[in-house]
Amino acid sequence: MNSDVQIAGDPLAVPHLMPPVPAHPSTVAEFAGLARGIAADRDSWAHLVRYDAASRWYHRLRTGPGYEVWLLSWVPGQGSGQHDHGPSSGVLTVLSGELTEVTGPTGGARRRLRTGDQRVFAPGYAHEVVNDSLEPAVSLHIYSPGLTEMPMHHAAPAATVVPPVAQGAVAR
Repeated sequence: MNSDVQIAGDPLAVPHLMPPVPAHPSTVAEFAGLARGIAADRDSWAHLVRYDAASRWYHRLRTGPGYEVWLLSWVPGQGSGQHDHGPSSGVLTVLSGELTEVTGPTGGARRRLRTGDQRVFAPGYAHEVVNDSLEPAVSLHIYSPGLTEMPMHHAAPAATVVPPVAQGAVAR
């Protein structure tokens, strides 16, 4: 009995039998790799960076089928506010400086992100990004699908303590 390789030949030797190379990233690992590749090519983005003391600066660096890449700068003290990215997943990569990611409704969990650090998030993931260092920072953000909404989350007021209702009493 003949094997498939004996019948068809080596599939690696016949390019038309190979699956096509993806035209754009489609997995978390591929998006993270795209971000690392852009970060490593400093000449392609460094000249675009601007710093704005009044608000975070941002520039759409690239788009592709089903994704977009944003370049952001942060001067000390600037932050995004607590937000999510609607239906988009994302990869945040710090290109220079340091940022802090704050998660949780009361800002309880804080993670320091240094140059080269990446965060990957799914749709609905809420966080705040802040430059609480003394130096400016630059970050790269990839969203898939492209960012169509960024709902802001406001801190919930402190819980009101309601006294328990006495047994047999009617609550009003």
